[in-house]
This record gives sequence, structure tokens and C-alpha cells, in this order.
Amino acid sequence: MVKHWRMDREEKYEIVEKWFLKDLEMIDGKEADTDNPYFDMHFHKVYNMEAYSCASKYTFARTLNKLNEMYLKKDFKIINFDDTYLNDDSIWSSSNRDFVVVMKVCFYAFSLLCLSLCRLT
Repeated sequence: MVKHWRMDREEKYEIVEKWFLKDLEMIDGKEADTDNPYFDMHFHKVYNMEAYSCASKYTFARTLNKLNEMYLKKDFKIINFDDTYLNDDSIWSSSNRDFVVVMKVCFYAFSLLCLSLCRLT
């Protein structure tokens, strides 16, 4: 965990606490159905955390899950997260795919506009 503060125009960072992924037992997103940046990390003790946003909370959970799959292959639980946004195979999971979603919406909107302008005889 890093403490951040600003002095004049300088930004300072200080490492306050370190955890090991191998010691992580569970991540609790608290509420899967609300836009909530709060979550708990369960090590030997429970740490209450607040992310910058709900999206960054999900990105953090996906990153920890990916690191675990690549290096530890340990079974830890990720609970109270919406699986649609947590899994990489979902189009909603990656900000890189936001463009694809916007393009699909634009395509459907354009199709509806064309259909509404067509004359039926």
C-alpha cells in the first residue's frame, strides 16, 4: 500500500505496507450489484480498502486473479463481484474493448435511423 501526497508541485509516494499474493486468501467486493469502490482483502487479517473507482476495483481484482493464474495457481476466492465484469472473456471486462461496444451501439442506432427513414410502399 502506498501513501501519496503532494507538496507544492512535487508528488511524493511512500510504501506504507506490503503484502504477498501467496498470503491472500480472499477478495470481497462487498456489493456486486452496486457501483461501490470499497472491498476487503483477507490475509491473516482483513484490510478494508477503497479503490479510486468501481472500475479500478474490478481491474485490480482481475489483475490479482491473472497474476495468481500465471505464477501461483493457488485457489483464492473472489466474492461479491459481478462475474460479467470480472472475466476476461466478457466484452465488458476490458477498457480496450470499449470501442467495440460503442461501435455496436452506433451501428444499431444507425440501422434504426435508416429503417425509420425508409418509405414503405
